[in-house]
Amino acid sequence: MISVSTEINEISSGPSRGWMLFDGNCEFCRRWARRLEPFLAPRGFMFCPLQLPWVRARFHLPEQELLSEMRVLMRDGAAYGGADALVHLARFVWWASPVVALAWVPGVRRLLRAGYRFIAARRHCSSRACAVVIPERVEPLPPHLGESNP
Repeated sequence: MISVSTEINEISSGPSRGWMLFDGNCEFCRRWARRLEPFLAPRGFMFCPLQLPWVRARFHLPEQELLSEMRVLMRDGAAYGGADALVHLARFVWWASPVVALAWVPGVRRLLRAGYRFIAARRHCSSRACAVVIPERVEPLPPHLGESNP
């Protein structure tokens, strides 16, 4: 368990730019955090789960809303969530600059947000921990039971 003083030190001596915050209980989220960390950590971002007490206290959101999307918290206090967070992070990686430019095209940011929400709502399905009930395969009835003869 992290003590309050440790959390305060982590915040004050944290990254030079900000924090990339993700659902630490979600395998899909942890996998993407591991993929992004080599590109963003050298650029001043620290990766932390949204479940940390200081993160919960900072955002003051109900649990379901807090964990509904990844978030970026900048050192200056600016916060971004979901697709907006991804576009903001793209500003710091030169080869992702087309994403930033594309986000300025009218209507594209709305599409990015809708796409992000679609994937985020189904992220647990990729971890085989999906709450969606998949019906069992229904075998067709044998021909003599499927139709009634007049």
